[in-house]
Amino acid sequence: IFKRITRAIVEELQIDTGECFIDGSKFEADANRYKFVWKPTAYHLNLSDKIRKLLEEVGLSRGVPKKDIVPSRMIAEKITEMSAIKDMGDWYRKKYGQLNEYLIKALEYEEKERICGEERNSYYKTDHDATAMTLKADYYAGLGSSMHAAYNSQLLVSKGIICAYHVSQSRTDYPDFIPVLKAFHDIFGKYPSRVCADAGYGSLENYRFLHSHKIENYVKYQNFDGNVSGRNPDRYYLEEDGTITCLNNLKGYRTEISNRHPRYAGYVFYKVEGCKDCPFSLFCKRFMSHKEEDFRIFEVNEELALYRQEAFDNLLSVKGIEMRVNRSSQVEGAYGVVKEDMSYTRLRRTAMEKVKTEFMLTFLGYNIRKLFRFFEGKAKLDYWKAPDNLKPETKRKPSARRLSKKASKKKKKSVNEQAKDYKYKETKKGKKKRTVTLKPDEN
Repeated sequence: IFKRITRAIVEELQIDTGECFIDGSKFEADANRYKFVWKPTAYHLNLSDKIRKLLEEVGLSRGVPKKDIVPSRMIAEKITEMSAIKDMGDWYRKKYGQLNEYLIKALEYEEKERICGEERNSYYKTDHDATAMTLKADYYAGLGSSMHAAYNSQLLVSKGIICAYHVSQSRTDYPDFIPVLKAFHDIFGKYPSRVCADAGYGSLENYRFLHSHKIENYVKYQNFDGNVSGRNPDRYYLEEDGTITCLNNLKGYRTEISNRHPRYAGYVFYKVEGCKDCPFSLFCKRFMSHKEEDFRIFEVNEELALYRQEAFDNLLSVKGIEMRVNRSSQVEGAYGVVKEDMSYTRLRRTAMEKVKTEFMLTFLGYNIRKLFRFFEGKAKLDYWKAPDNLKPETKRKPSARRLSKKASKKKKKSVNEQAKDYKYKETKKGKKKRTVTLKPDEN
């Protein structure tokens, strides 16, 4: 239904779907927000350790894995072996009863893990497909500070029309970027010419998908804004000749380290020398333990660095400015209309299939509403166009003094660390009075 009607609307309005914008939002599920269940992986491992220890005591540890989880099927087989013994003493009978209790608990843990699946760590008792997520609008304890049952939705918008959508259990937007593009391809038989999205989608897998399908990359990465403003710049730039240039314009070359390996697959080492008198050294080495060294080792994923630089150049161009402005007005505007004008902030149905149908009807209603407003002359499809005299945005030069000052600031204490500074004293009336103990400055 969504596919046919949306395609008919696009044809009727003669919309060019070459430029598309993607964004996501979480919607609270129709589930009891207090009845969530966490995936019991740690508890299951501890239970398996107890089972291994018990089976060793009774001499039935043959075939039991020494690590990881002991399956319930194997526990049941060991119980059968134990029950075959006719003359069972009190000690043996006690161990037999314990193993039966462990089996019941193992079956409970396996059932919870089966419901959760491999891709998530929680579910809700009143809606097994709903996942515990932090929502932006949290009316209980502030901004994103408590868990709610929710589903993640993705929209792909062109000229204000929702051309594709995707519903998932993902807590982040990274894994939903490719599925929503594939949903668009399923409806229109092609991929868009260029795609713009915020930093929540800037991963290697997503960039690689855009490159392989020849889609122009206007997807931000996590440090894009800090890199443009110069307040948190990238510490190196990958050159076309296979070298890197650091903030102090020093060259870095690929190197091998005998006693050290990259933390992640696909990463290689680059070494920059001459850091002793570098004005950016305090900022560049702020997370390193050996700051006095006259060199700096960078772990670089060359493929990801090239994709990020491509996105950076595209986003700063005149077309990139136009795409960024339209992303804010089109796809975020679509969510604004759905949530505020249509008063749709919480789901009415349970289970994934019903939730998908509800989302489909809601987004289809948005498109039909947009169509009729266009017929009435109350809606337009001419979104912001970059003027001819607009110049590309330029990257600000980072200030070594400002970055060094920022790096030298003490890290803000966590809530637990702040709680340690509070002590209680007994007053004359017997009541406890909270006082703050001030510690001398270590510097």
